[in-house]
Amino acid sequence: MKKEIKNYKTNNELNLENIINEYSTYARKIVKNKTMAFLTNEDKEEILSDTFFILWKNKDKLDDNKPLSSYIAGIVRNLIREKSRVISINYDIQDYEDSILDLTSIDMLYEQREKTRLIKESLEKMKEEDIAIFNLYYYAGKKIKEIAQIVNVSEFNVKTKLYRIRKRIKKDLEKGGYGNE
Repeated sequence: MKKEIKNYKTNNELNLENIINEYSTYARKIVKNKTMAFLTNEDKEEILSDTFFILWKNKDKLDDNKPLSSYIAGIVRNLIREKSRVISINYDIQDYEDSILDLTSIDMLYEQREKTRLIKESLEKMKEEDIAIFNLYYYAGKKIKEIAQIVNVSEFNVKTKLYRIRKRIKKDLEKGGYGNE
């Protein structure tokens, strides 16, 4: 898999079809190993197709003597990083929009911030998979069946984890003085 780029050129043109046939499995493995659970299958497929498009678009900038696999791996990692950043920004904006729309006074704003801080601290103590399930359910609005497919666990397991996550967050909120609500 360490073939140089010059092996994929015919008449100074990049043979993209050959590259896709040989490297799509390689790129898919990188996506699978590097992506977080909350990236959808559509996001992952988009990353894969964008990888080969970016490679083709930048074909004149490639060093013919370098291995193609290193370019593909770099492109995939950059696309994953960008997609994760965009998803993170969307979650952050939604948090603020919800707070602004729902709150009518400074006291309520402070209380909501405190609860949000306590929930965030509670989530930070949890496993990555539990955080992903929580975000998918409460922020991305995914159904339990969709979440089960994304994180590759049973629907029952998702329901159980959501119950335990809520229970843990409720306990942490009560410790912070926000009980019986």
